Amino acid sequence: MTIERQLLERSGAKCELCGSAQNLAACDVSLAPAGVDNQALLCATCSEQVDNPQDLHHWRCLGDSMWSQVPAVQVLVWRQLKRLSVEPWAQDLLDMLYLDPELEGWAQAAIVEEDDDSEPTLDSNGSRLQEGDSVTLIKDLDVKGAGFTAKRGTAVRDIRLTSNPKHIEGKVNGVQIVLVAAYLKKA
Repeated sequence: MTIERQLLERSGAKCELCGSAQNLAACDVSLAPAGVDNQALLCATCSEQVDNPQDLHHWRCLGDSMWSQVPAVQVLVWRQLKRLSVEPWAQDLLDMLYLDPELEGWAQAAIVEEDDDSEPTLDSNGSRLQEGDSVTLIKDLDVKGAGFTAKRGTAVRDIRLTSNPKHIEGKVNGVQIVLVAAYLKKA
């Protein structure tokens, strides 16, 4: 039985990421040995955008495909969610997705780390902030559009860095907001 035939049988003749049944083709999951266990069956849309996602609405399908039991599909889903993690819905899905350490290593191996020559995000004391850090507000901040004031001393856990080094994202009172790093100190 050919690899493509095995993939068709495994997937039920549907794209393993979005569920489309048209224009299906085998896709090698990079940095893995050849074989049916290291390939996924993708539609033309998923295949074309797998390395450069453009239609963000299309990728909401990852919420369903992230529960696949196929390791190659799990790896592809993790990589796509990582690429889309600037979108809050994608970051939420990525936070829910669990990969065992071996699969996570496989998934991370293909993510090309960009040269980090960008300006670092610094708190009010000049300490470098990293993704996932906890910070504390150093002054009361009016939260526009949410109708409350974030009080001095409020802890913000598991922050996310933004493309602007002067801002971070975090949850205050259960609301996801953007905060100015100059009004924070690393906890």
